[in-house]
Amino acid sequence: MSLNTVLVVLTDLAARFMGTTLFRRHFHLLLSALVMFGPMLSLWVSHHSIFAKKNHFLYRMFLHSGWGWTCIFVGSFVFLLSFSIRRSLSLSIRHLSRLAVAGGLWLSFCKLLDLLENATGSCYEPLEAGTVVTNGQSLLVLREGESKSECLKAGMLWRGYEVSEDIFLLCLCCLLLVEETAVFGPYLSLGGISDAPLRILFLFCVLLLWLWIFLLLCLLAYFPQFPTQLLGGALGCLSWRGLYQGWYRLGPSWYCPGRPGLGLLNIKAIGNDVEDAQLKQPNHDHCN
Repeated sequence: MSLNTVLVVLTDLAARFMGTTLFRRHFHLLLSALVMFGPMLSLWVSHHSIFAKKNHFLYRMFLHSGWGWTCIFVGSFVFLLSFSIRRSLSLSIRHLSRLAVAGGLWLSFCKLLDLLENATGSCYEPLEAGTVVTNGQSLLVLREGESKSECLKAGMLWRGYEVSEDIFLLCLCCLLLVEETAVFGPYLSLGGISDAPLRILFLFCVLLLWLWIFLLLCLLAYFPQFPTQLLGGALGCLSWRGLYQGWYRLGPSWYCPGRPGLGLLNIKAIGNDVEDAQLKQPNHDHCN
């Protein structure tokens, strides 16, 4: 069995599964259940595991730049799929604009969360070791007039109303990946042509989705923080519902990019794509 055959089989199975209505309609419920009950895993995991260290390679390499990885793979897949069907740069840019809108929403929420934490938080300086200890923990002295950045730079502690930005980002990326890649299954079922680069990008998107789910479980199990993680997950799900279940359903216009696959998944467009590919093949049936 050649590598191309393995690639076709894996991508066909993944596309068929992710393109089902059952998976698309209930994935957000699965993700919500993970966020709600995931911290219970901390009762069984070993805190001496390599994943219990915040400087682990996966956290540094992928979590801290999660939105960048998502944009690279999802953006490449969306552009290649839309451009290979319609050969329209404006249509491809319109579909890519969904990522720009989601990225702008994520950055806006992060700024608002930082402002909220600065407005509701306070800076505390721990007393020197050996001075006063209560229940095994050092007492903290309130330092007024310090901003969060100044407090952390001075090596002190900042405590305020916090929402987990990591959980928010992972939930939003997972839901975005499911929405943007779910069109590949219906595209293949309609007879759409899929070369190796498109299938490889789709497979990378699937692997990235499972990586985000794994990192989400690691954060919930090894670094449980209630209710900040629950609020982050809720914010991610609300952002997805507002965009993909709300705004994008209004249809394509100057103020709305439209749903994934809109203008791409129709038999006529895909049929023309198949005919063009067949015309490019050399014709060996000559009449003698």
